Amino acid sequence: MRAIIVRDRDAGLSGLTAADMPHPHAAENDVIVRVHAAGFTPGELDWPTTWADRAGRDRTPSIPGHEVSGVVAELGYGTTGLTVGQRVFGLTDWARNGTLAEYVAVEARNLAPLPAGIDHTVAAALPISGLTAWQGLFDHARLTTGQTVLIHGAAGGVGSIAVQLAHEAGAHVIGTGRADDRDIILGLGAHVFLDLATDDLAQVGLVDVVFDVIGGDVLDASIALVRPGGILVTIAHPPTVQPADGRAVFFVVEPDRVRLADLAERVRTGRLKPVVGAVRPLPETADAFARRHRTSGKTIIQFIDEHGEAHV
Repeated sequence: MRAIIVRDRDAGLSGLTAADMPHPHAAENDVIVRVHAAGFTPGELDWPTTWADRAGRDRTPSIPGHEVSGVVAELGYGTTGLTVGQRVFGLTDWARNGTLAEYVAVEARNLAPLPAGIDHTVAAALPISGLTAWQGLFDHARLTTGQTVLIHGAAGGVGSIAVQLAHEAGAHVIGTGRADDRDIILGLGAHVFLDLATDDLAQVGLVDVVFDVIGGDVLDASIALVRPGGILVTIAHPPTVQPADGRAVFFVVEPDRVRLADLAERVRTGRLKPVVGAVRPLPETADAFARRHRTSGKTIIQFIDEHGEAHV
């Protein structure tokens, strides 16, 4: 099968190359998915699990990408709840070969059925971004109606979904981003937009929740914005300090089949619209990684289009 692989940790983006790789093996309770569309996370080449398995053994050449939408091609021994030919989407294991390939092995419990009418390119934008947004806002921050939430990177894959979920929950939403993102962020349901390049974050006053996907100076400046009893949640890196009378939490997204199904239903009914910034074929994956900061929403790698034509 054709896949994008990485061999050398020091090579950076230039180390992303297309190659022929063996067809994946379906272990017990696994599913082999024929990939129609896949998502990636910009920082994957810095993750230890991209280069080593859970026992610390080198696993290069490895295939990046951890979001998938496609069709079940094979079932491993003991796999139940899914059938060959079924449309599915989900989140793959961090320490196994990923989704930037024609086929991928996934634990069945990490996949959810994909309703008819949802395009694979849209579904591939949902697993990491959707689960991260939900878990950050509601599992960790316990966001409730009437609270004020500041969402950094509100036009990105995670941020754009977080804005929509927070708005639907009845929160007052402040979204940050670049000047070019203003209309997108307000259109998603944010009540206020702030330009990170020109606006002073302090003008928002104190907020109940900060949702950070950027880190660095933005994270540091946001600590002081958490009101007493409030919380800052971040996926960038562990905070170095805590708010004076609140909490700051770093978390890593976890698979959740039930929540994936709920998010898909929201997409099906029009209550949630993942922002797909660009759809690229497999040979353009390295360029897609390099351009990640120039495109709003999630960049998706497409393997098979709606007409059944392969793009590998």
